[in-house]
Amino acid sequence: MSQRSEHIGLHLNAYLCAHSTPPDAILRELAHETAEWFPNERSLAIAPEQGTFMTMVAQLIGARTGLEIGTFTGYSSICLARGLAAGGHLLCCDISDEWTSVARKYWDRAGLAPLIELRLGPALDTVRALPPGPQFDIAFIDAPGYVPYWNEVVPRVRPGGVILVDNTFSHGRVIDAGNESEIVQAVRDFNDRAAADDRVDVVMLPLGDGLTVARKK
Repeated sequence: MSQRSEHIGLHLNAYLCAHSTPPDAILRELAHETAEWFPNERSLAIAPEQGTFMTMVAQLIGARTGLEIGTFTGYSSICLARGLAAGGHLLCCDISDEWTSVARKYWDRAGLAPLIELRLGPALDTVRALPPGPQFDIAFIDAPGYVPYWNEVVPRVRPGGVILVDNTFSHGRVIDAGNESEIVQAVRDFNDRAAADDRVDVVMLPLGDGLTVARKK
């Protein structure tokens, strides 16, 4: 996998990875196939060390139910599903049948297909159609439009549950005062919104392209 934690140097990142549990053969093959089939979108995949962290978070909180917004080819969903307790369920939302066809193949290979439900279509519509109360132990948001997703997801995560949000550094552009692009401003708006939300405790980590971790109070 070409993805890595961007905001530390190459040598320190290599040291970090060398001292973290590495991805197994299934995840390595998935990363290779993703890079081969979707070279222009390969940056959508998460870093391997982030995947290890996500599995660990799900295990640490004893998660049984999970929600993923933005599945791509399935790397992050495998990491989340592997962290769920026995009998767990992960709901994945994406708009691409092409990308998620790869995910389905690797869910089968990983023995996780019975745990994962995929709903194709606009993720915001999918989430809004769910019951409004707490029903998820862990959620991962990895798709543009963070504030609307956040507004729908937070009420549906149980107290003590965790919400993970990807790409919250926007490749370092969030601190570039001269960058006023719509994409970057949307990330800034989300970061401000999450930091000010008194329903959660929040920390931003320099994993991947910035990973926000929020714990529901």
